Amino acid sequence: MEGARAESSGQIYSLTAARQPTADRLGWRAQMWRHDSDLSNTFVSVADDRSSASLANNQYATPATGLGANFALRRAAERWGGSLEWEVGADVRSTEGEVREVNAFNRQRIAGGETLIAGAYAEGSWTGGPWLVAGGLRADRWSNENGRRLETNTATDVVLLDQRSPDRDGEVVSARLAARRDLGGGWAARAAAYTGFRPPTLNELHRPFRVGNDITEANPELEPEVLRGVEAGLAWSGGAVDLTATVFHNEIEDAIVNVTIGEGPGVFPVAGFVPAGGVLRQRRNAGTVEATGVEVEARWRLETVTLSGALSATDARMDGGTDAPQLTGLRPAQAPIWSATAGIDWRASDRLGLSARARYESRRFDDDLNSRELDPALVLDARAEWRANTRTVLYLAADNLFDEDVEVARTGDGVPGYGPPRTVRAGLRLTY
Repeated sequence: MEGARAESSGQIYSLTAARQPTADRLGWRAQMWRHDSDLSNTFVSVADDRSSASLANNQYATPATGLGANFALRRAAERWGGSLEWEVGADVRSTEGEVREVNAFNRQRIAGGETLIAGAYAEGSWTGGPWLVAGGLRADRWSNENGRRLETNTATDVVLLDQRSPDRDGEVVSARLAARRDLGGGWAARAAAYTGFRPPTLNELHRPFRVGNDITEANPELEPEVLRGVEAGLAWSGGAVDLTATVFHNEIEDAIVNVTIGEGPGVFPVAGFVPAGGVLRQRRNAGTVEATGVEVEARWRLETVTLSGALSATDARMDGGTDAPQLTGLRPAQAPIWSATAGIDWRASDRLGLSARARYESRRFDDDLNSRELDPALVLDARAEWRANTRTVLYLAADNLFDEDVEVARTGDGVPGYGPPRTVRAGLRLTY
């Protein structure tokens, strides 16, 4: 679209030093990394007769910096009639970033903040006879600081909004335990129980956005999502054929959801005017998501060809509780019931490799109220690789080979948004 553009830049730096553990000495690992990025986007609005386009929003900078470090002690030894490996360590991750943008109505917004996660952990695995047992425990402290949102009129320099978010922090403990047992005859059974968490991103905390007439507000008061899950499975390997089946049940407490809180036309606090046909949403911790499902995978290896496939069926439902009772019984946005993949890899010669992947998703919904249905989608990707020598590989890849229209969004007035069209890539991979 004329007038719409996007540019991105960034650098990643990382440093790792490690010593492998042996039977008579500890191993260790020390890592540090830094990630700097920036992105600019210009968005346009299209006239009703689609004859012209005008500037809607200029997101001229989104500077962000991520820093992280990890230190761990490791050990491998023979214990209790089997092989024991363990690791204890600590890590820290910090992010800082903001969005700087101005819209067609001279409203400039600068919003951002800082996040920090620091934790300590211990994990290990033991293998003996037909058994493999693994587990871990970690404790994390999270914080959101220096949240800010300043909006001004660039024509008059009048401050329209000056919002400072209070600093917030908390602690989360998570754990996991898993076991696998060989049953003989190529069969194996496994089971696992686990917890985890996901803190809100800077984007969710501080950056509002608009798509068409729909506005989604940020929320600096978001709490981390907490995951609890169990699963069990069977696997069979018969030489050239591998089969696995898994059943699972997951619960996400305090799930971060884009919750509909108003409909246009109307003027709302902070968000401002929402046009007719549009809705106002805000990211909120909207109760609990419960998901129960089954996954089946298969792989068949022939002399030069490998066939693979996977099928997943997931019944995911919201329980909005007292905070969002209107969501109870509905499906989470962008969560299909059925998904499937199928692939083929052909080693045509010592130098030439060809592969193809098909991906299918059943119908799903774009919004929390399940009012905007997205069509099912089937996409085919293909790739060819030529090994020029032991260190050099040339490749040609096509994503969405048949240029299918894959619906990924739908506005209140029924206008669909689509995923990437056919994309062809060529490249060179060097290995030293």
